Amino acid sequence: MSILVFVELDNGVIKKTSQEAIYYGAEVAKMYQSTATVLAIGTATADSLAEAGKFGATKVLHVSDEKLNHENSLAYADALVKATKQEGSKVVIMAKSGLGDAMAARAAAKLQASVVSGVTELPDITNGFKVTRSIYTGKAFAIVDVKSDVKVLAIKKNAVEIKEIDQSALVELFAPAMRDSDFVATVKSVEKASSELSLTEADIIVSGGRGMKGPENWDLLLALAKELGAATGCSKPVSDLDWRPHHEHIGQTGIKVAPNLYIACGISGAIQHLAGVNGSKCIVVINKDPEAPFFKAADYGIVGDVFDVLPRLTKAIEASK
Repeated sequence: MSILVFVELDNGVIKKTSQEAIYYGAEVAKMYQSTATVLAIGTATADSLAEAGKFGATKVLHVSDEKLNHENSLAYADALVKATKQEGSKVVIMAKSGLGDAMAARAAAKLQASVVSGVTELPDITNGFKVTRSIYTGKAFAIVDVKSDVKVLAIKKNAVEIKEIDQSALVELFAPAMRDSDFVATVKSVEKASSELSLTEADIIVSGGRGMKGPENWDLLLALAKELGAATGCSKPVSDLDWRPHHEHIGQTGIKVAPNLYIACGISGAIQHLAGVNGSKCIVVINKDPEAPFFKAADYGIVGDVFDVLPRLTKAIEASK
């Protein structure tokens, strides 16, 4: 029995969140004295997929079909079910994402499996199979006792710290039969965000709120992000005012992020925004109002005008390189 890990690809490269899922799966495999097998769907080179070995996988099943180059949760879930049965896997792992959650639900129904999403720690298998998951937008944790024979886990970003090893995974072609009913909807085009970095994958995010006073002042924030190699985000009022594109909106009704470092510039810290960022490992808040609610959630706070602090901070980071 191998542990099966589904990975998402970005331009043929395994996404960082999926790298974490592989490492998690490899650690679970050690508990069972087994191995971790990866399922990758889409166009990618054998060399790039073999990189899964660095995170503990021993084998990669590669589904290379042009019809699957665009995300299709129906077809992907079918491929995942077939791979699970072929490998005899009792634990199926993937990163928590829009695609991951959709696939997990569909695959679990066909496998008669239990699904646990937002997993934050390795399972406790000393007496059954218990996993800890994040609930209430990260404000609490629940311990779930999974009773089903097959278990499907969606791992929250930054749940594990990756330790790379000097190893390559064996890449095998996998060609499961696809059902026509999985392709009743087709993708006509894909419009990607103009930002070079994905918010959900970024290790550092610099985000701005109404305290930036207008879109003409965003260059200050962009300059800091460039020096840090960070992605950029914004609060809901900013996207509603069309100061920034809507795909940068972070919050309960926008994108939920969990970077290593989140820098909030001129954001008061409404509960809806906090719900989207409380998975961050470190939060830095810059605001001239010392009573801003965001300071209560911050690891570090700077009380000051963003128009004074941002240029100084950018200059200091540039000088430190």
